[in-house]
Amino acid sequence: QVQLAESGGGSVQTGGSLTLACVISRHSPSAVRRSCMAWFRQAPGKEREKVAGISFVGGPSFYADSVKGRFTISHVNAQDTLYLQMNSLRPEDTAMYYCAAPYFGACPGPRDTDYEFWGQGTQVTVSS
Repeated sequence: QVQLAESGGGSVQTGGSLTLACVISRHSPSAVRRSCMAWFRQAPGKEREKVAGISFVGGPSFYADSVKGRFTISHVNAQDTLYLQMNSLRPEDTAMYYCAAPYFGACPGPRDTDYEFWGQGTQVTVSS
């Protein structure tokens, strides 16, 4: 069993920055680290979309076109924490943000159905 806990959301103005964190907790011997993880977001009335993904086996990171050059995904091994640094935020970035761990074998996991474990989400609101 893997538990994910996001934090760091909040309200900012256009152009501001936020850093989201996702603490990864593994509660069973079978909770082996996946070879990738991701950040998704879902705005009201819209489908959940993958905004960033990270590979733990040397592959390139993934960014949605809408966030390229503004968001950076990273992972700190010592803390087993996934981060999403978000700069130059825009009103269209307003959404609930979730970190997610995929089913075994699902990496790079382009779809939300590839993911087994999800955090509770953290709200990001960007005002103009």
